[in-house]
Amino acid sequence: MTDLPDLLTTDVVTLTQAVCDIESVSGDERALADAVERALRPFEHLEVLRDGDAVIARTHLGRDARVVVAGHLDTVPIRDNLPTRRQPGPDGAEELWGRGTVDMKGGVAVALHLAARLRAPSKDVTWVFYDQEEVEGDRNGLGRVARHHPDWLAADFAVLGEPSQGNIEGGCNGTLRVDVRLPGRTAHSARAWMGHNAVHDAGEVLTRLAAYTPAEVEVDGLRYREGLNAVGISGGVAGNMIPPECVVTVNYRFAPDKTPEQAFAHVAEVLDGFPLELTDAAPGARPGLDHPVAQDFVAAVGAVTGGVPHPKYGWTDVARFSELGVPAVNFGPGDPSLAHADDERVPTAQIVSCAAALGAWLAGTDPTERTT
Repeated sequence: MTDLPDLLTTDVVTLTQAVCDIESVSGDERALADAVERALRPFEHLEVLRDGDAVIARTHLGRDARVVVAGHLDTVPIRDNLPTRRQPGPDGAEELWGRGTVDMKGGVAVALHLAARLRAPSKDVTWVFYDQEEVEGDRNGLGRVARHHPDWLAADFAVLGEPSQGNIEGGCNGTLRVDVRLPGRTAHSARAWMGHNAVHDAGEVLTRLAAYTPAEVEVDGLRYREGLNAVGISGGVAGNMIPPECVVTVNYRFAPDKTPEQAFAHVAEVLDGFPLELTDAAPGARPGLDHPVAQDFVAAVGAVTGGVPHPKYGWTDVARFSELGVPAVNFGPGDPSLAHADDERVPTAQIVSCAAALGAWLAGTDPTERTT
């Protein structure tokens, strides 16, 4: 049994190391979930709940607004990058290296750190630590909690601790995948004229995709970049046979002003004349920055970082909150481009600044007074 260090006496960077060093590859989060639950149970200001390997802790102070702060406990598989280590970066500033430091145990540690210390926040807070985010969507722990206990996630606003360089990334793009299944007719390659080569037919699909100009779409003041790309191609039976079928897999990342249905219609227009099979789709999420609670959060983060909100181009679980009618943003330490990388690492100063901004906003205090 592995325990986390004392949440009241441990600084947020050391806590991040401890959270990362408890291995929790998707599907194997039980040890970390148990440690999170044991760490939070002693605090009388929190009601602690459990669903599978998701742990929820919440206040009941009768505040005017409720905020969810959420983060996933799991990581992608380890690649000789645990235990974590601290070392200077190229500019001499300290970095924390290891699996999960970016995606997203830095955000989880910030939430644990604040859940213990904010005994009387200015807003009621629901802290959510969930499992299986890095795998198929139907296994996602946040989705399971939403199905089993939707009341646990009821809120006016949500903050998801996904890596965002320590600044706010609003909403997220939607995503869908289609298979373009091209039929042919097999024949011996020495008598190719007797068949029909399905792989050759893929050329027109690829030509249209290569010529496609992705849109930039402004949604609620943020500009989202779209993308339409072939992400896979398969076909062929043997080295002396004309391929009887070819499948091109296409991924469309679409701005949150569109529904999945509208996105599919757009792909169908681009690839008019080809058969499309929808294999996966998930809606995006509008940034929701026009909500008064969100505006207060933007001001608090800006006071610490000096930054302004940016769009989130990838899909994240903010979309699940959006489906529940809860506006949500991404806010956490770490460079998203280093997520899942073997050299995953985060500047420790970003962990500290995220804790300072989020803590001050929830407490209703000066965000420049940092908590460590």
